[in-house]
Amino acid sequence: MKQFNRYAMHRKRLRIPLLFALCLLLSSCVGMAVGAAVDTTIEIAKVPFKVAGAVVGLAVPDNDDE
Repeated sequence: MKQFNRYAMHRKRLRIPLLFALCLLLSSCVGMAVGAAVDTTIEIAKVPFKVAGAVVGLAVPDNDDE
């Protein structure tokens, strides 16, 4: 019976450091996912300006032929 109580005591003692390590690992994973989402959103926001610039470039003739 003493052996079981000793095992339970060690489990309780290790629980907090393991939870802390798990939180650190998950925070970096969440940070990476958020960073990827922000990068994607920025690239999507740039697309209309690139398309508009291409349309203007086609609509306005160049005067290089002179």
